[in-house]
Amino acid sequence: MQLNMLKCKLHKARVTQTELDYEGSCAIDADLMDAAGLLEYEQIQIYNLANGERFTTYVIRGERGSRMVSVNGAAAHKAGEGDRVIICAYGVVDEEDLPEFRPTLVYCDGDNNITGLRREIPLQVA
Repeated sequence: MQLNMLKCKLHKARVTQTELDYEGSCAIDADLMDAAGLLEYEQIQIYNLANGERFTTYVIRGERGSRMVSVNGAAAHKAGEGDRVIICAYGVVDEEDLPEFRPTLVYCDGDNNITGLRREIPLQVA
């Protein structure tokens, strides 16, 4: 059996700009893409922490070192500059590979600097 699993995420990235009159996609700083393992033109899901919107688009490579997360085209209606978002990509994993499989989790501060990298989500006890 093959299962659709979380491949990687950018957690609490900040939208730095929106471009409504753009063909589409989400431009992400190449450094952030590399840290997460995102590929140009890869499908992503974006979860907006500010308004609860959840939408699908694809990644294009942004300028390295710019810390940009630009939500473009129709998706620009679903996020605003300054919104914090979770950007996820998923992949298909064979069931026999699941014991070794771990996603890449990249944690960002309010300026899209990387504050942490993990391979598993830490258990939170209330």
